[in-house]
Amino acid sequence: MLKSRSTVASVFLAVAAAGFSGCEYNYHPENLGILVRTHSSAVFTPKYSIHSFTRQQLTDQFWSEGACFADVNKDGNMDVVAGPFWYEGPAFTARHEFMPATHVSKSKKNGQDVTFPGYKGFLGSENEYSANFFAFSYDFNQDGWPDILIIGFPGESTSWFENPGKDLGLGQPWKRHLALDVTDDESPQFVDINGDGKPDLICASKGSFGYAEIDTANPANPFRWHAISPDLHLHKFTHGIGIGDVNGDGKMDLLEKDGWWEQPAALTGDPVWQQHKWNFGTGGAQMFAYDVNGDGLNDVITSLAAHQYGLAWFEQYREGGEIKFKQHLIMNKEASENRYGVHFSQIHAIDLVDMDGDGLKDIVTGKRAWAHGPEGDPEPNGTPYVYWFQLQRASDGTVDFVPHLIDDASGVGTQVMAQDYNGDGLPDVVVGNKRGVFVFTHQAKSASREEWEAAQPKPLQ
Repeated sequence: MLKSRSTVASVFLAVAAAGFSGCEYNYHPENLGILVRTHSSAVFTPKYSIHSFTRQQLTDQFWSEGACFADVNKDGNMDVVAGPFWYEGPAFTARHEFMPATHVSKSKKNGQDVTFPGYKGFLGSENEYSANFFAFSYDFNQDGWPDILIIGFPGESTSWFENPGKDLGLGQPWKRHLALDVTDDESPQFVDINGDGKPDLICASKGSFGYAEIDTANPANPFRWHAISPDLHLHKFTHGIGIGDVNGDGKMDLLEKDGWWEQPAALTGDPVWQQHKWNFGTGGAQMFAYDVNGDGLNDVITSLAAHQYGLAWFEQYREGGEIKFKQHLIMNKEASENRYGVHFSQIHAIDLVDMDGDGLKDIVTGKRAWAHGPEGDPEPNGTPYVYWFQLQRASDGTVDFVPHLIDDASGVGTQVMAQDYNGDGLPDVVVGNKRGVFVFTHQAKSASREEWEAAQPKPLQ
C-alpha cells in the first residue's frame, strides 16, 4: 500500500451553525462568518478550516476505469469496489474477487519486457482498455446484502453480481445476472429518472437514448429498456449524458451534448420525449442540472470535450417563455481562461457533491489517465490532477468555482465518486484508472484567519 499527503489540497471557510439554538443565523460570504442574531444584539462569529486529502493507493494494477464505495460485508465499514475486486474497509488492505480476475498483460517498461496482472496501463508503456468502466452498488434482490453493478466496455453488456451474503463467496465468483445486453455512451449514470425511488441505468443503447429499469418483481431478469428518443444511430462511444429537472416541473429530464429531452407527463407506452436542442459542447463526461446561481432555474454543468479541454456551466434563462442557456467557462485550454490559472485536459469524469457542507454542490473532477494511451489526446502525460471546484455565490448574483487540489499523482478514469465512507461528515473520493485504484480521505482542521487566507487559491492578477 502506498500513501502520500496532499498538503495544499482543498481549503475553504467552514461556517458551522451548530450551537446557536433559538437564534437566527445567515451566512454572509463577504463577512466570512455567521451573523448570529440574539434578542438584543448581532455578532459575527467567523470559523475557518483548512481541508486536505490523504491519498491511499489500493493497487497499482489497472483493472477498471471506475470504482465505488459500498458496505459489501455489512460490518458497518464502507468497502471499495473496483474492477473484479472489493477491498475491505476501513483499511482497504484485504482484497477479494467477486468475478474472475485472470487477465495478464505483457508490455515493456524502461525498455524491458514486463508481465503483470490486469490490463496494460502505467505498469507498462502501452494502451489497453479494461472490461470494467463503471461500478455501482445496489441491493437488487432486496435480501439485505449490497450487490454490485458493473458496466463494461462501451457497446458491451452490463451485469449485476449477486452478493452471496454471510461468507461472501470468498474464493468463488458471485452469481452474474445480465442487466442490459448493450450499454452505449461513455458516461452512463445509475440514478432514478422515472421517480419510482429506484435507480435506473441511464445510457444509450442500440442507437437511442433511454434508461433500463430494474425488474423488481423478478430482479434476476434483464432490466426493462425504455427508449426515450428515436433511433438516432448513436455510436457506442458517444460522450456525455445525465439527468436533471431542467424546466422545473418536478420530473427528471435527460441531458446530452446536443440538448435536453423533456420527460412527458406520463411514461405509459414509452412515448418519445420532446427534444430541446442546445449545444452543450462536443461530448464530455457526466452531466448535471443544478441551480448554480440560486435564481430558481436549474442550470447545466458539463465538461465540453472528454478528450480535449473545457469545463463549463450553462446558465438557464427564459426568453418569451423559451428556455435558453448562456455558457460560463470554468476552465479551458489556457491558464488565463480560469480565474486561478488552473487548467488540464481530458475531463472524462465528474461528480457533483456538497464537499464543504455549505449546502451548495461542488464539482469533483480530474484528468483522465491515458484515455488513449501515452501518445493520444492533448497532454497525455501531463500532471494527473484530481480537483474539487467549490461553488461560491456572491450577493450580486455572480458565482465563482474556486479550485482546490485533491491530488496530483493519480487522475480519474471514466468515473469519479465522492462519498463520506468513514462517517465523519466529509465526502471522500475514490477513483479507478490506468494508474490503479485510489482513495482520498478528506480531513479538516481548524485554522486562524491568517492561516486560512494564506492557504486560499489566489486569483490571477
